[in-house]
This record gives sequence, C-alpha cells and structure tokens, in this order.
Amino acid sequence: MFFFSFLLLLIPLVSSTSRHSMHRMRKVHARAVDTTLLTGKWDSAQAGQYSLSNDFWNEQNADWGSQESQITSFSGSTIGWTTTYTWTGGYQVKTFTNVQLNTGINQQLSAFSSMPTIWQWTQSTDEVQADVAYDLFTSWSPGGSDVNEIMIWLANINSGPISYNYNAEGDAIPIVTNIPLEDYTWNLYSGFNGVNQVYSFLPTSGNISSFSGDIYSFLSYLIENEGMSSSQYLTTAQGGTEVTSGTAQFTTQAYSLAIN
Repeated sequence: MFFFSFLLLLIPLVSSTSRHSMHRMRKVHARAVDTTLLTGKWDSAQAGQYSLSNDFWNEQNADWGSQESQITSFSGSTIGWTTTYTWTGGYQVKTFTNVQLNTGINQQLSAFSSMPTIWQWTQSTDEVQADVAYDLFTSWSPGGSDVNEIMIWLANINSGPISYNYNAEGDAIPIVTNIPLEDYTWNLYSGFNGVNQVYSFLPTSGNISSFSGDIYSFLSYLIENEGMSSSQYLTTAQGGTEVTSGTAQFTTQAYSLAIN
C-alpha cells in the first residue's frame, strides 16, 4: 500500500518467512484432485503436482475475518481455483492463499534452464488491499532456512512491497527501474522482512491479469545483477494472493508452473 508504506518500517507488510516455516502444519486432503472446500487456517488440497493452501497464517492481526478456497479445475499441468475472503483491521498481511509446486524444487538454481508459467486470473473488486504474486524462496541447502524471498507481483491493489527506503509520502523506493523482462517492464524493490532478504519485482504499467512467460528470467536477473548466488537452492515456488483487508472473490481460471 503506497499510503501505508511508512508503517512498514516498523511492521513489515510481508512476513513471508513465518508462513513458509509453518507450511508443514497444514492439513492435507490426499485425493488425486481434491475439490474439498477449504475453510481451516492451514487446510490444503492436492491436484497432481500442486497443492492449494488456504493459509491465513496471520489472522491474529485481523479484527475479524473469514476465508474459503477450492480447486475448481485441473487438467494436465494447469490448475484453477477460487478464494473468497473478508478481512478487516490492521496493516499487516493476513493471508496468502496459494498454489505450491511440489515437483522440481530443492535443486540449485544453476541446474535450472527455465520455469515456464501461465496465469490467468480475475478479482471481483479492487476495493481491497492485496497483491497477486509469485513467491519464491531460496536457501543454502535443500529444505534449509530461507536466505532470499523473490516476489514477482502481477497486481498491486492498494498495497506495496517491502523496501529499505521510502519517500516522504511513504512510498517504497525501487533500487532499479524499468527492467525489461518477459514482455513487460518492472521496478525492483529490496528490503528485509525481519529474517531474510526480500526482492520484489512490480510491473510499471499496471496489473497483469493474463501472464505467460519464464519466471526463471527474474532469478537470472538477480544472479547477474544483484549478487544472488546460483549455488542456492530453490526451496519453495508458489503463486497466490496476499490480503491485508477487504472483501472479494479471487478466481484463477488457469495457472501452471514447471521447473526445467
């Protein structure tokens, strides 16, 4: 959130390490394609190589809230899902409903050649404070402690990234502007969430509701330009929506992600 960003200096908007470290606590329904309506905090459902996690990891910082998620389609490597939520109160992210890729991870970045993806999504309203983003974590060992979080935002809905620096209006200041990647132009932000480094790529031309590309190009950019080591391991690869406040239905018509 651009107008709330000053508060992030004291309370990071995205405490993604917390939700990452708790993912093993989620309850998993283990059918091949599970269309169970997820209503619990850590509920998760499986579809092939993916798991959908309800994941309202920070609900304690809400005045009130509820959320439910469900897989709506799965064919080949493409999954669809919906999330309906209402959250009120506070300036922190409450939830990160996401689909996680469970194959191909825990390899060194140097072993990757590409990470092809598509993502087509809609949301019922923009009268919320939220984002839509890929969320990747790296470590020095397979399944190890997080070193870097890399977020690739497709939508900034009255929200904002973590940053080391903010302007007088409280807006995050990018460290690099107008980076051409995957047919779009991006600004790069750098910050710290209290535990690990966070890099956030945000599009310069508004929200992207239909994306197709290779997100390994973002990791390559950080390796070549920001000193991130290709010896690190990719431990988590997710895509979802973070919500701070508001009421909406988020729908993904088609999502796929692979590691080559």
